[in-house]
Amino acid sequence: MKWQDSTLGEIVKQDGGLIQTGPFGAQLHQADYQSEGIPVIMPKDIADGQVSVDSIAHISEEMANRLERHKIKLRTIVLPRRGEITKRAFIREDQVGWICGTGCIKIELDGKKLAPEYLYYFMEQDHVVKWLLQNSVGTTMLNLSAGIVAKLPVRFPSIKAQHKIASTLSAYDDLIENNRRRMVLLEETARQLYNEWFVRLRFPGHEHTRIVDGVPVGWERKKLGDVAEINQTNISNSYDGDVEYIDISSVSPGSIDDTTIYIFRDAPSRARRVVKHGDIIWSCVRPNRRSHAVIWNPPENLVASTGFAVITPRYLPTSYLYQALTTESFVGYLSNHAKGAAYPAVVSGDFERAVVTVPIKPLVSAFNEFVEQQMAQSHNLRLQNQKLRTARDLLLPKLMSGEIAV
Repeated sequence: MKWQDSTLGEIVKQDGGLIQTGPFGAQLHQADYQSEGIPVIMPKDIADGQVSVDSIAHISEEMANRLERHKIKLRTIVLPRRGEITKRAFIREDQVGWICGTGCIKIELDGKKLAPEYLYYFMEQDHVVKWLLQNSVGTTMLNLSAGIVAKLPVRFPSIKAQHKIASTLSAYDDLIENNRRRMVLLEETARQLYNEWFVRLRFPGHEHTRIVDGVPVGWERKKLGDVAEINQTNISNSYDGDVEYIDISSVSPGSIDDTTIYIFRDAPSRARRVVKHGDIIWSCVRPNRRSHAVIWNPPENLVASTGFAVITPRYLPTSYLYQALTTESFVGYLSNHAKGAAYPAVVSGDFERAVVTVPIKPLVSAFNEFVEQQMAQSHNLRLQNQKLRTARDLLLPKLMSGEIAV
């Protein structure tokens, strides 16, 4: 297979595309953003190769038309030009016409010489990530420009081979995305059932149950410290062996995204919280970020940072307690009790004093019987995705180097 070497800028010229930064501040002001309208992609909206709409800003259609040259086409690649510059997103059909924001750069290709899908995967390689980091400018915050991105060295085979390579890799990503959607549905179903039974109080038999002071008869309000243990066990300083460590930065809402294995004596000093199946971990730092997760069938040597509160259920099952401890009201409780301006954090006592509702046991058991199965399914899907990502990451450099022919 014949391969060519060029720069992205030269390829774009030949291919009829462009590399362009988003509008400058003089063209788009903070006051122009609104809750509805045409989405504007900012660096914070780029995650896992996609555009997240969770907190995306919008502008009016009139403003978007004035920024016509910054509208995004199908199969465009968008990346931050400052901050986390190695992220990127591939634009889908439903995102066509959105605006490339002030802090981003868009790469458009007609696909005659270089397929956008191929470039998307090419940019995931370690040596490309390293190149972007080394060629960025700035000390406190890394910055890219269209000129820097244009100098990116690109190695590529025939357009036919590019499509085959991208198709092979995207098959893994499609499976990962399908599993992710299934996990979202499972988690949303559990959340909706919790809200229906324990928030809106439309539980089985609610028609015949009296409500006293906002609580059904037989239910109680208790401190979390009375129904669960907080930070029950730390690993012994005399431990000799490897540990698998969960750092705060590796936990996103509802998910442990990564762990690191250390020889215990070389592990970070915060690698001390022992966790076991069914425990709930909640980051004490910046609780508004919702860094929490359930521990499910962990290895025996799994430990978490002391920056987490490790909540071990005693009286209530994990399925119920996790839902209770991830509601908007509970997040608000933690945020209101966080101390410190630059580094707001809560302490174990804040968790212990938090009040949770304890329904009657038959109702909790019925909830757990249904939701625990979904938690197990979600965990299995998460494991599948980890294996798929590992397989794809092993395959990617071999396809891109020609070691494996397509």
